[in-house]
Amino acid sequence: MYQWVCLFLMVASGCGDAAVDPTPDDTCDGLYGAPNENTGLTETQCMPRIEGTNGVWQPIVWDEETLESLRQWTLEPTPTVSSEDPYLSSEDWTPTAGQVCAVHKTIKKTYRLETHDGVEQAWAAKGIVTHGGACGLCSSLEDLAVYAATTDLTEPVRSCGLKGLTEGLDAVDACIQEQVGFTPPCARIWAYNTQNTRNECLDSCLSALNDPYHQEDGTLNACLQCDEDESGPVFKGVAGRTRRNSGLATALCRPCDTVWQLQHKY
Repeated sequence: MYQWVCLFLMVASGCGDAAVDPTPDDTCDGLYGAPNENTGLTETQCMPRIEGTNGVWQPIVWDEETLESLRQWTLEPTPTVSSEDPYLSSEDWTPTAGQVCAVHKTIKKTYRLETHDGVEQAWAAKGIVTHGGACGLCSSLEDLAVYAATTDLTEPVRSCGLKGLTEGLDAVDACIQEQVGFTPPCARIWAYNTQNTRNECLDSCLSALNDPYHQEDGTLNACLQCDEDESGPVFKGVAGRTRRNSGLATALCRPCDTVWQLQHKY
């Protein structure tokens, strides 16, 4: 019901494109992504669109103009860089089902982020949903621009992660900031993630070093699956933004019914 009210009051209330339900479509089937030479799947096995009973959804085209428009925004206040490894914490980082992170404009090109208990709650507060799940260290629009511009993060992050073997966590963090471009808070959780994956999945990752990201049946290779299982839950809870909860098509193909359908119009 709220969606129809929002559509009717679109101009007056600023609901705009937020009136389109962005939650994952559980009626779709197949893999969503933008496969490259490292993916191991063809464009018929994995494609940048989602087809369900509600129709066909495709993400926006991320050209330089669109990316630059994201970089023009300033987040206030900015998250602090974590000095504690969340993988060693006793805190339960499991995301709360149904929550969303929304952008709330304050003054010109300045915004704050707020976690809401659902899409409709975010809309009612005149927020623009920027990803599924609670806000975290990677939820900024600046980090969204990095995610969107780099469709294959596996190679650069793995390269930076190898520095941890001899140079430590700070070197991994600095490499991710320099080579990938994430903000310091976001780079830090990525560095913690690579450290935990190295500790938990070293054998699997060494054996799969030259393997494509996916096996022929569409499942992840042993290293990426280990990272998903051992590091993924904490990363999602701390980082907030991920590629699939932001609706981004990347070289890692994901089940389409786990992908948020967002257009990122701010």
